[in-house]
Amino acid sequence: MYIIKVKGKAKIPDYVQFRDDNFALVAYFRADRPLKKLEKYGLEGKEEALQELIVSLPFGKIQKLEL
Repeated sequence: MYIIKVKGKAKIPDYVQFRDDNFALVAYFRADRPLKKLEKYGLEGKEEALQELIVSLPFGKIQKLEL
């Protein structure tokens, strides 16, 4: 799975996307409100690590999600 953080404009907030190995969109959520149901994506128990990654992730750069 891959992750990318996208910069919002004006009143549109920053958001995060999860994409699968074919780069198809899996999840889409606001960067300031992390996804609630992480178990659906196999990330249960990794909320803190994911939040730290989102904060440090540069805008517009897609990277492999490794937690």
